Amino acid sequence: MTSGLLLAPTREELHRALDARKEHGLVALVPTMGALHEGHASLMRVARERVGRGQVVVSVFVNPLQFAPGEDLDRYPRTLDADLDLCAREGVDVVFAPSVDEVYPGGEPQVTVDPGPLGAQLEGASRPGHFAGVLTVVAKLFGLVRPEVAVFGQKDYQQLALVQRMSRDLCLGVEVLGAETVREADGLALSSRNRYLDPDQRRRATVLSRALAAAAERAPYGLPAARWAAMRVLDEEPESEVALDYLAVRTPDLQVVSDEQPAEPTPARILVAATVGTTRLIDNLPLLLGGRPPAIAAD
Repeated sequence: MTSGLLLAPTREELHRALDARKEHGLVALVPTMGALHEGHASLMRVARERVGRGQVVVSVFVNPLQFAPGEDLDRYPRTLDADLDLCAREGVDVVFAPSVDEVYPGGEPQVTVDPGPLGAQLEGASRPGHFAGVLTVVAKLFGLVRPEVAVFGQKDYQQLALVQRMSRDLCLGVEVLGAETVREADGLALSSRNRYLDPDQRRRATVLSRALAAAAERAPYGLPAARWAAMRVLDEEPESEVALDYLAVRTPDLQVVSDEQPAEPTPARILVAATVGTTRLIDNLPLLLGGRPPAIAAD
């Protein structure tokens, strides 16, 4: 870690660090749960590009509110020293790495953020309460850091959509940017949870990105063709090894898409979640649905 990076474990130290550079302009926040990798680094670069000489703040906090009983809260990787090195390399100004008591003094908060109907769908259907925990901690981080800009990855696309909606609906005044997903050479989306995979599971996990790519290729022929192409790829792996939770095609703001063939190419998003071994993974890609005769889809 270089001397230019300030580590703030408490609210008071965070505010001192921010006050020391407040004349430099805009503040961008990159919220993370640590175990940082190149995907997180790309978010920091987006933040720096957006605020220029302003401040880039990275939070490192494993938020217990977004983990259900039986999920991987206790074993979630915690690698603060390596995280600080990565942040220093990317020119981050402040790392806010609080304890649970620092974020939730007095225990679990009595007032939380309701994610609305979208929060009960897709990931929310499989992980009840997850997005209430996510939005609550993000709202707290917005209040503590007071950023003008926040950067989230598109890999967690539903989370990004909900944070954007929260910022708009609650007039929080934070511009929420979505950075493109960073992938390994074989297409696997970078994730802190990838380190749970053994070599065979790591190989099998690429079926998710391959299924999404197949859907994107067939999307011009319509929704049924895109869905069929993705499922054909997913069926290559036995359910005992890759257990599909959901495969869904939605509008860019995650509303339900009609099966009716659009006359012109129409933006959409395909999202997938599956458990590989014991590790839950998610991924998504943009699609352009329609524009070609649907009858060709079965060729």
